Amino acid sequence: MDFSDTLMEHLGMEILEATRDSVVMRMPVDGRTHQPAGLLHGGASVALAESAASLGTQLNVDSATQQAVGIEINANHIKSVTSGFVVATASPVHRGHTTMVWDIRIVDESNKLVCISRCTVGIIKKRS
Repeated sequence: MDFSDTLMEHLGMEILEATRDSVVMRMPVDGRTHQPAGLLHGGASVALAESAASLGTQLNVDSATQQAVGIEINANHIKSVTSGFVVATASPVHRGHTTMVWDIRIVDESNKLVCISRCTVGIIKKRS
C-alpha cells in the first residue's frame, strides 16, 4: 500500500505487521505529532488508530472492487507521551459485508497503554 503524499506519510507512520487478523503500525512522537504543550496529540493517536483499522479492513475485502473508509471512531487517551514511538495494534471485533469494527490499542515504547480506540470502517465500491 502506497502512503506517498498522505497523512500517514506526513506523520511518519510505518506498517510493522499487516494481516487479515492483525495490523501493527508505529508512529513517532515528535514535532509532527505533538500538541502545543509537547505531548502526543490525541488527534494523531486517532489518525494512527483509524489508519490501522482501515488497512486491516482493506486486507479483508476484494481490493479490486472494494475499498475501506472510516465511518466512526472513538478514543480514550490514557497516558501522555512526549517522545519516542507509539505502536498501535488493531484487531477485528466484527467482520461484516458492509462494515468492520476494530479494537485498537496504542502503547508506548515501554508497552504502557496510551490510548484505546474502536473504529467502524465502511466497505464501499471502489471508485475508478
